[in-house]
Amino acid sequence: MDSKKKTIIIVLVIIGLLVVSAYSFFAGNYNRFVQLDQAVKSSWAQVENQLQRRFDLIPNLVETVKGYAAHEKEVLTEVTNARSKVGGATTVPDKIAANNELAGALSRLLVVMERYPDLKANQNFLHLQDELAGTENRIAVERMRYNEAVKAYNQAIKSFPANLLAGMFGFKDAAFFDAPKEAKQAPKVQF
Repeated sequence: MDSKKKTIIIVLVIIGLLVVSAYSFFAGNYNRFVQLDQAVKSSWAQVENQLQRRFDLIPNLVETVKGYAAHEKEVLTEVTNARSKVGGATTVPDKIAANNELAGALSRLLVVMERYPDLKANQNFLHLQDELAGTENRIAVERMRYNEAVKAYNQAIKSFPANLLAGMFGFKDAAFFDAPKEAKQAPKVQF
């Protein structure tokens, strides 16, 4: 075998290795982005399940409180309005904002409920309050899982050189589910 043939074979092997390496890079990163994107979507679906549970509990809670706190109409209206915004939200950022508003309205409702000792002793109310508290805990856990999935996804699509591939295929940042500003302050309970 002459040196010209050896050179051609070496060049072909190098080109073959480069092609395999490039394919591995693109396919591996693309598949990783798809998996992480699906993890974000799956985590968001779990958040939505818990948000729907809260959404369904609210009318019962509001009706129970209405009987005891008829003059607290403003807070009840606020909760009802916030709930309707949640029902009308269509995008993930809109749903996050609407649910943060609802969480703030619910915390104000809980403050109102503290003013009524008879209400706090009502079995229906106690059951609903327990259900709501359990749901809020589930929401917190699912929000944490969702935010972890978003973090992993966003890191993957922003890391060099994978970010070049992410941009080519249209992988965009996912939105975090941040706590509302009102959550940074404890509600004031006054008797």
